Amino acid sequence: MATVPARSPQESRAIKFLAACTLVPILCFAFQDLGSEYGGMDWLTYGYAAWPMMIAPVLMLIVFFMNRELIRNPQIGANFSQTIKIVAVMYLMWNIIGAIGYSWVAVIPVLSCLTILVADWQIKKRAGA
Repeated sequence: MATVPARSPQESRAIKFLAACTLVPILCFAFQDLGSEYGGMDWLTYGYAAWPMMIAPVLMLIVFFMNRELIRNPQIGANFSQTIKIVAVMYLMWNIIGAIGYSWVAVIPVLSCLTILVADWQIKKRAGA
């Protein structure tokens, strides 16, 4: 599997943070599922896995606004824009399901994901003009 290297140190840091925001909730879901089903750990509730899924988009929004220059200047951050959009869409789907089935608090990460998607589009539109 080939990987595309980051074009700048700033992009590399941002992509690593996005990777952490993506992997931590997935690992929490896996640990919750395995621990409660096979390990007899009844204290591992769905909240243990749902809250990281709701916190990650808010952290991604902070990273997005801290690294807006990567979207404005594709020479230093072409991969960041694509990566954050893919992850935002993934979290958007899961948090819509979470808002319907788990807690209305999941509306906040849904709005964070929508903000990332719309702001990315707006920044690219302004940079191209």
